[in-house]
Amino acid sequence: MLRLIFLAALAGFSQASDVLDYTDDDFDSKIGLHDIILVEFFAPWCGHCKKLAPEYEAAATRLKGIVSLAKVDCTTNSNTCSKYSVSGYPTLKIFRDGEDSGPYDGPRSADAIVSFLKKQAGPASVELKTEADFEKYIAHQDASVVGFFADGKSAAQAEFLSAANVLRDNYRFAHTNSEALLQSHGIDGEGVVLFRPPRLNNKFEDGSVKFTEGKFVSKAIKAFIQDNIGGICPHMTDDNKDQMRGKDLLVAYYDVDYDKNPKGSNYWRNRVMKVAKSFLDQGKKLNFAVANKNTFRNEVTEFGLDDRSGELPVVAIRTAKGDKYVMAEEFSRDGKALERFLQDYFDGTLKRYLKSEPIPENNDGPVKTVVAENFDSIVNDDSKDVLIEFYAPWCGHCKSLEPKYKELGEKLAGDPNVVIAKMDATANDVPSPYEVTGFPTIFLSPAGRKMFPKKYEGGREVSDFLAYLKREASNPLVMQDESKKKKKKKDDKPEL
Repeated sequence: MLRLIFLAALAGFSQASDVLDYTDDDFDSKIGLHDIILVEFFAPWCGHCKKLAPEYEAAATRLKGIVSLAKVDCTTNSNTCSKYSVSGYPTLKIFRDGEDSGPYDGPRSADAIVSFLKKQAGPASVELKTEADFEKYIAHQDASVVGFFADGKSAAQAEFLSAANVLRDNYRFAHTNSEALLQSHGIDGEGVVLFRPPRLNNKFEDGSVKFTEGKFVSKAIKAFIQDNIGGICPHMTDDNKDQMRGKDLLVAYYDVDYDKNPKGSNYWRNRVMKVAKSFLDQGKKLNFAVANKNTFRNEVTEFGLDDRSGELPVVAIRTAKGDKYVMAEEFSRDGKALERFLQDYFDGTLKRYLKSEPIPENNDGPVKTVVAENFDSIVNDDSKDVLIEFYAPWCGHCKSLEPKYKELGEKLAGDPNVVIAKMDATANDVPSPYEVTGFPTIFLSPAGRKMFPKKYEGGREVSDFLAYLKREASNPLVMQDESKKKKKKKDDKPEL
């Protein structure tokens, strides 16, 4: 009997979970009990959720007493999941003091979750009390933002801490109320200073920048940080690359390694900075960065620069719209090649770089082959509705679709207003209005509305495509007459 009781107790112990289980009934009352908590919104049938479960459980155990982890089953608690706009599983959200403060988008491993939440659990801004604390803090490899406040309870410090809390995922913050530190850094009462990493010090810009907006409000402090954090030419890494996306950006790729070769890393960076500063001083608008060419091998390949070897940087520009420009000339130590490239860019004389297969010599089949170089002439023909499939040669679903898609093309071969087309999205650049995240992806590019393509979400039988085109096409479909088609084939048979 004792043995059975022991085994039952052991089984119960083994099933105990350190992940909190919330429902519609108690979510609102319990979520606010935590300064910070990570919540997983899941569905029991979801494969990704099942894969995450042991990692999530391990993270909860390791973080016990530091940060709590919770979960909500959306199949039985739809009100809570709907309230927080959960549309896919698993969805991971961070809550601070009961409020949704954003998604967790990091790797879904126990190590990554633990590392991320440990950083989140501490204060958004570290307090510095001595000069030694200060020197150690700003010696970090990343930039540091320090608030100096004579009064630790001032409105200015409260606004600074508010900005730090919002931006803590991306930047490092510290503050001090030490009179000695305020005096040694020339701060009269209150101030915010951004210190760039010592290893990135250069003669083209100051190593620190002071906030000069006057009134200390969170919004202005955040704008100050985001406008100045990178300087003229920051070092782009996996950690900060997302902060640089979405704007016109020139990147010089080479063997950047500030741990093993800081001198060599700065040698080329300084040459980029010298040229960059000359254009920025003229009021030209462009962002600059240097990056390790191996870390960003995919980008280097995407720009067609992976065949260049040696120590010289390779340079490319990607605009906010997705247009790409590649410096064809070899980088020169005097910076003249980069100057010429930038001058051509600002003059508007550079040709956009397109990764493209050759334009087919014969393109008379029922399904037109589209490559980057002929995309405009075929897909952006304003007089025609174009149904285009973006595929990958290795994709099994694409191979299954191929005969049906060809049959569709044959049925509509006589329609002068409709084009059925396909494009290998792995060998050609896909234009920005088209978002291709999986294969096959199919879009309708409507006549007269080429900047507003419609993603096709229907079935993949010929009848499904025809029904869709009958509904969405600008003109009535002209179908191939099957009886004439069969008669023609019969008449074409050679006489015996």
